[in-house]
Amino acid sequence: MKSNKQIDVKGALALAGAFHFLFSFGQACVLPFLTLYFRHLGLTPDMTGIIMGSKHLVSLFWRPLSSLLAKVYNKRRVVIAGSTMCSTGIALVVLLIPSTGFKTLSSYCNNSELNSGPIEGIGHNNGSEGRVMPTMTSGITHAHTDAGPVSYSVNGTFFPASLPNNDTVPALSSKATPSMADQLRPINETSPSNHSLLNAAVVSNRSGTEPVMPNSSDPHRHHHHHNHSTSIRSLTQAKSDERGNQPEREGTVAPFDLLGNLKSMDAQHQLFFLVLLLVAVWEVTSAPVEWTTDDGLFEYLDFVDASDRYGSTGMWGVLGAACGVGGVGLLVSRLSCFMGASNTPRVAVHFYCYATLTALALPVVVFLPLYLNKKRDRSNGLLKALKLVRADPRALLCAATAFLVGGASSAVDNFLLWQMEDCGATELHIGATLSLALLSRAAFPLISGWLSKLLSPGRVLTLGVSCLALQCLYYSVLWGPWSALPAQLLSCFSGGALWWAVQAQVDDVATPGAERSVRRVYQALCLDLGAALGSFSGGFVVRRFGVAWLFRGAAAGLALWCLCLPVLQWKAPRQRRINYSRLLAAEASEASDSESEQEKDWLETALDDDKSCKPYTGRKINRD
Repeated sequence: MKSNKQIDVKGALALAGAFHFLFSFGQACVLPFLTLYFRHLGLTPDMTGIIMGSKHLVSLFWRPLSSLLAKVYNKRRVVIAGSTMCSTGIALVVLLIPSTGFKTLSSYCNNSELNSGPIEGIGHNNGSEGRVMPTMTSGITHAHTDAGPVSYSVNGTFFPASLPNNDTVPALSSKATPSMADQLRPINETSPSNHSLLNAAVVSNRSGTEPVMPNSSDPHRHHHHHNHSTSIRSLTQAKSDERGNQPEREGTVAPFDLLGNLKSMDAQHQLFFLVLLLVAVWEVTSAPVEWTTDDGLFEYLDFVDASDRYGSTGMWGVLGAACGVGGVGLLVSRLSCFMGASNTPRVAVHFYCYATLTALALPVVVFLPLYLNKKRDRSNGLLKALKLVRADPRALLCAATAFLVGGASSAVDNFLLWQMEDCGATELHIGATLSLALLSRAAFPLISGWLSKLLSPGRVLTLGVSCLALQCLYYSVLWGPWSALPAQLLSCFSGGALWWAVQAQVDDVATPGAERSVRRVYQALCLDLGAALGSFSGGFVVRRFGVAWLFRGAAAGLALWCLCLPVLQWKAPRQRRINYSRLLAAEASEASDSESEQEKDWLETALDDDKSCKPYTGRKINRD
């Protein structure tokens, strides 16, 4: 950068804010809805948790490494532009993934259009929570009325089906075993005539008693029922014959042949590994953008002595995310289930909006204010920040809190939409709910000054954790589409206040030049490591117990930590660390004051001396 070049700090901040707004806008169009999309594809909760946890782990390791490589080779602008373009392409490739046939996108779309109340599925029945695979055996029978089939039974156990106009059979109860699921699979993947056998609306039996079967004396109904049973037996027999010949085919596949192993799996596991691979590649392409942009902007502002204005661009990212999630929810909710002559499902609009917004952000990358300070000491990195956090007991408590909050927040982010959808929520309700949470978090700076006078940073940290625990407990008892909306107001404290307290801890523990590195350590513990472990464990908890019990467990764990945290903070020794930045600023202020006083004293002394001296008027002339 030339020294005589005119530097426009306001213009640089405006460009950085515009990029953060557009990029966050695009990400918010698809990322919050990603786990809901996986559910619609037919993935189980544990598979969804593994995918999201792997995504966070990739971000944990690749984000700092890519930022360092971009700085070493001075390719920050190339990395940002390349990551933006590649992530757009990968997002569009995800749309090409077919569903498993168990849960089609149209079935959920039809349910949302009906909007007639809670949907039978995950989160209502104690035994069926967390199970999304419909199953079937040769013992399936159907109860028929004049209007068509109204129920079906698996080995004498009756299960509810989906609401009218659905294309597939929804989740069954815990009495359906994996062997049943394997026997159902060929029926969902066969001809339309066999597929329509299962697409019937049924009467849900919540009391536990079997529904009344129709009169079997009707010959037409009996013949219809006999044909259904015969077709199911034939399909099941074909599947068993196919399985009997499967070992012979597997013998020809090499033990380490990945493609051969994938072919031997069922459709659901093939879909799982395909989605896992694509999401990992997507995260590899999009992860370097945030840190690389922030590094270049901070060094640019530091070069022009305006680093104190670095934090003003972060608010634009939050506002962009709020507009994105709310806008795309409103847009998708006003569309029909399928668009155009190609019958594209409306869920594709999320990915199209993401691709459009990231494409709009590309021209801004060309003008982004980036600067590489080669003289800057690289020792103030993440390793030094880790040592600073480890050496301070209160900083360790704050790190443990960030880790637990990350795990609980990932449970909310991954499965809150599942709970809302089970209560009849559409994209409109989901978008408005998530947008209100972001706006509440963005509004915290308006009350931060007042709150800091009432509570210390340690108590504000406890307040943030307690508000998150209340949110999780509230989410476990949702009852309607808009019922999650009031809890989002607590995000002002569970998100905004909590990170304000973390920033206060960063200011106490960090040495000059290491503030950003220490803050990134806390972000990595919360947003990446804690979120990864929370996603892994949350998926298995939902699979075993259901979404409601996941939220109750998270609330109980956070409440227990809220009780322990004040005691641990009181026991932890407080190490008063010298803040050299504030000390230098204070010394500079004192030095300027002393200089001004010295100048004033010198000037007053000179004036006094001048007054004390008699003026020279020259020699007097006698005119006498």
